[in-house]
Amino acid sequence: MSLAPKSRVTLPPGHGSTVLAFLIERFPAIPATEWAGRMARGLVDDGDTPLDPGSPYQAGLTVYYRREVPVEPRVPFEETIVHIDDDLVVADKPHFLPVMPAGAYVEETLSVRLARRLGNPELVALHRLDRATAGLVVFSARPASRDAYTRLFRERLIEKTYEALAPPLPSLAFPYVHESHLAKGEPFFRMQEVPGARANARTEIDVLERGDALWRYQLKPVTGRKHQLRVHMAALGAPIAGDVFYPELRDEAPGFTEPMCLLARELFFIDPFSGLERRFRSQREWGGSAKMALPPPPSPG
Repeated sequence: MSLAPKSRVTLPPGHGSTVLAFLIERFPAIPATEWAGRMARGLVDDGDTPLDPGSPYQAGLTVYYRREVPVEPRVPFEETIVHIDDDLVVADKPHFLPVMPAGAYVEETLSVRLARRLGNPELVALHRLDRATAGLVVFSARPASRDAYTRLFRERLIEKTYEALAPPLPSLAFPYVHESHLAKGEPFFRMQEVPGARANARTEIDVLERGDALWRYQLKPVTGRKHQLRVHMAALGAPIAGDVFYPELRDEAPGFTEPMCLLARELFFIDPFSGLERRFRSQREWGGSAKMALPPPPSPG
């Protein structure tokens, strides 16, 4: 049984008679019996004292809880560290590895792997990549400087450059800018373009290499909407190779054999403390055909 790092929720006024009743209402996808079981095993507390199923509701109380994952698949690819100092850790994430615990992944996430590898439980990801996307992820290494670096991402002062393999777009003149309005789609985890609405997503697109079946594109998201690059490329008629969400939802290939060909290649920003330019670059390489170059899985034993 794998345990996730603690999550927390602050109890608002006007909910139920017990903490258990609130958790059941707040997280309807989790069965009541599972919440009661977690409490019985001491996995729900107030930061100091475990809470049991009969613990009374107190508005303003912060409740800490852990998720459990009975069987967690091993992601057979490794992250690398491209930079580390007192304030920042920049990691180069492989395909298939989530950044944060979610769903069936807890231990097999970039944040948990790095925290254990570096012996630093204070590591916090300053942004995220999809599980399907490889490349650079920046972590704050200590709370004292975290706000300054978080502000860079919040105020879009980080220049991000991606690369993707996708079908040719010979009818477009490059560099090209695609703008649209993105909103939640169906199912809930997909996004969609809304015709006629004011644009809220902008991507700068250029071509780095032209092949017969696939081109290698440079993508720069001016805005940071969920799945923006994936939706924009699919809307242009050149869905990113290996994308199982766009343009149509399809089943993921079994195992870890068909990565989506999207890579967070480069990050650039002005350091808020030193004022110096900082540029980090992924060293991951493109393989042949429509695949990223993946190392072979480690042999058993």
